[in-house]
Amino acid sequence: MTLTSTSSADATPASPLPTTFQGFIRPDGRVGTRNHIGVFVVGNCGATAARKVAEHFTRKRLAAFPQVDGVVPFLHELGCGMEMTGEPMDLLRRTIAGTIRNPNIAGALVIALGCERNNIRGFFQQEGLEVGPLLHMVVLQEVGGTANAIEAGIAAVQGMLPLVDAHRRETVPVSRLVLGLQSAATDSFVGLSADPALGAAVDLLVAQGGTAILSNTAGLAVAETDALARAATPAVASALGERIHWWRGYTAGRDTRVQRAATVSADADAGLQRAGSSPVQAVHRYATPVTAGGLVFMDAPAYAAVSATGQIAGGANLLAVTTGSGSGFGAGAVPTVKLAGNSATFERMRDDLDIDCGPVLDGRLTAQQMGRIVYERLLAHASGEPTCSEDLGVGDNEFVPWPIGVLA
Repeated sequence: MTLTSTSSADATPASPLPTTFQGFIRPDGRVGTRNHIGVFVVGNCGATAARKVAEHFTRKRLAAFPQVDGVVPFLHELGCGMEMTGEPMDLLRRTIAGTIRNPNIAGALVIALGCERNNIRGFFQQEGLEVGPLLHMVVLQEVGGTANAIEAGIAAVQGMLPLVDAHRRETVPVSRLVLGLQSAATDSFVGLSADPALGAAVDLLVAQGGTAILSNTAGLAVAETDALARAATPAVASALGERIHWWRGYTAGRDTRVQRAATVSADADAGLQRAGSSPVQAVHRYATPVTAGGLVFMDAPAYAAVSATGQIAGGANLLAVTTGSGSGFGAGAVPTVKLAGNSATFERMRDDLDIDCGPVLDGRLTAQQMGRIVYERLLAHASGEPTCSEDLGVGDNEFVPWPIGVLA
């Protein structure tokens, strides 16, 4: 299991800053940090069949395909009993399609019952997806039920394995990294250690042409002035302000509205810290493709599973999560590097946490020194070194599209 500890003996490495990592180059030029096959559902009705298909491909069965990192289920609870048109359905569809297109997914199978509100053929058509050697469709009502669907799904994945296994890691520039920024289970110390350390690493990444995605619109809503000041252009500031305004309307009159102002304000400040010092170059709606380089913002709630799902659909091929009291979160198919804000939490949850930023808190390292260490750990994990969540097998239940619609 990957355990990255930091002691007082650590110092800023004297070696030159790494500018490359080992990744899988996809036909569209994007780069994957992993090489997975995904099993997706358009609605929850196909979830059991999809899970059974994915579970069939154990490590033993994948041993003959060493370049395949795994077969991952992407299950969710939406797709039926919801509006067939409008933003709720559009959001769900672009989230699923964006994840299928994520560079860490080399092949995909999509399973449906057949009568979902999120009709599988309507989904393929709207999102411009086409069945082919690395994208398959199985419909339970058309193949004769669950058992037949599982059998057909296993056969489809089995046929993709040699094609996916043919991919090899190559040396690529750091500019091909798209890092999603998250936080979970924060405390009063993470903003003094893990967040500024991650921010320093983000500055190094952005300086090499890489991309970092900041989210949590609710947090920025209470730090609007500071957030807008980070915009690279007036147009970006206007777009960011529009998302904040939308969020206030979305939460108005609900018990999920922005509350606990002091705590939320501290979280917002920490969020800006973990994004480093670069200006925000673009603002994206949830789960839309991230095309701009540098630091960008994606509209999403603070809830890490929902927020990270949107970032991955937007193209994130690596995630970094800061935590104070500890987090077990890990995304399926995208390595999730977790940074502990204090050494006590790191020691208590060594199986879950990858990097100890406690030395910043106790003064043994500066945030900049720790940032260099974090940056190098991110590149190592992007190059194939497993994260703690990957070693634990976390991720099969962490695909959570944002449920913004009305369910019937």
